[in-house]
Amino acid sequence: MDKIKFFEIIDYPTWQNLLTSYRDLNSKLAKTSSTLRFKKIGQGVIVSITLLVALVLTLPRVLILYNITEQLTTTFSIATVGDIVFRFVFAGILFWTVLQFNTNWKYSIKIASRSKRLAITILVNVFVFSVSVVIFNSLYPILVGQNVNPNELGLIHFVYFIVALILVFVSGVLRYQLIHKQDVLEKERLKQEKLKSELSALKNQVNPHFLFNSLNSLNTLIRDNKPATTFVNKLSYLYRYILQSGNQDLVTIKEELTFLESYVHLIKARYQSRFSINIQINDEWFHAKIPVMALQLLVENAVKHNEISESMPLHLAIFIDENHLIVENKIQPKSTYVDSTGNGLANLNKRYEMLTGNRIMITNTNNTFRVKLPLSYTL
Repeated sequence: MDKIKFFEIIDYPTWQNLLTSYRDLNSKLAKTSSTLRFKKIGQGVIVSITLLVALVLTLPRVLILYNITEQLTTTFSIATVGDIVFRFVFAGILFWTVLQFNTNWKYSIKIASRSKRLAITILVNVFVFSVSVVIFNSLYPILVGQNVNPNELGLIHFVYFIVALILVFVSGVLRYQLIHKQDVLEKERLKQEKLKSELSALKNQVNPHFLFNSLNSLNTLIRDNKPATTFVNKLSYLYRYILQSGNQDLVTIKEELTFLESYVHLIKARYQSRFSINIQINDEWFHAKIPVMALQLLVENAVKHNEISESMPLHLAIFIDENHLIVENKIQPKSTYVDSTGNGLANLNKRYEMLTGNRIMITNTNNTFRVKLPLSYTL
C-alpha cells in the first residue's frame, strides 16, 4: 500500500490564496444577490417611466393653461385642469399597461416558439392601443366637458402610438438588463461553487494521508489474521476508489460492480449469511455508464432501511430489464428508529437527471422496493 507524503498533498500558499479568493467572492455574491432576488422588472422602474412619459405628454397643456406659451394652434381644444388630469391619468394607465405586459406579463406565458410569442406580443399591443383609443374618444367629452378637435384627436392618437411603440423597445432593454444581471449572478455562483470544490478537495486530501497510513499500520498489526487483513484491504480499496472517482461524473457498470464487490464484502463481514446479493448482468452491459457510486448508494439504502436478522435475512437483486438497471429487495421495515435525512434517493435522482437527462424510477408495490436506472450510455 502506497504511503502519501503530507507535503505532496497540500501547498500552504495555495491554500491561503484559495481561502482569500473564496472570502472575496462570498462577499461579492452577498452584495449582488440582495439586488437580484426577483426575476420580474421592479414596479418602481415601471411606474417611474410611466409617470415620466405621462408628464412629458401633458406638460405642453400645463404651459398653455398658465399662459407660459402662446396657444400652439387655434384648432386645439382649450386647456383646463380637467383636461390635463384626464390626459395624465389616461396616459399613465395606457403606458403602465404597455410596460407591464412587455416586461413581465408576456414572459409568464409558457410559449416555446419565438414566432408565436412575437405574434402574441403584436396582437396584444395592437388590441390594448385600439381599446385605449376607443376609451379616450368616449370618456373625454363626458369627463372633461368638451370635445376634442378632430385635427388634434388624430395628433393625440399618433403621439400615443409613437410613445407606446418606444416603450415596447424600452421594455426589451429592461428585460435584457435583467437577464444580463442574472447571468452575472449565475457566473458568480459558479465561481463560488468551484472554489468550494477546490477547498473541499484540499481538505479531503489531508484526510487520506492519515487514513492510509493508519490502515497500513493496522494491516501490519493483523497480518496473521487473514479475514481481518482482507477486510482492511477491501476498505482501503473503497476509499481509493472514492478519491479517484471524485473528478468523474459517470463510470462504467463494470467499474461500479468491482467497487460494489468490496463494499458488499464489508457488509457481509457484519451480517454474514443474513445478507446476500444476486447480480445478473450480461457482459454486453458492462460498458454502459451510470453516475459514480450509484449502486453503492442503493445497496446502502436497502441495508439502512430494512430489518436484517436470522429470521429475516435481506436479499438484494441487481439485474437488467428493458434498458434499465434494476435494484430491488423485499421490504422488511426496521422495528427501531432509523436516523435518516431522506435525501439519498432524491440526490441520486437529481444527479442522474443532470448527467443523463433521465430520471430514476422508484416503485413500492407488492411488498417489493424497486429502483430503476435508465441506461442510455452504451458502447
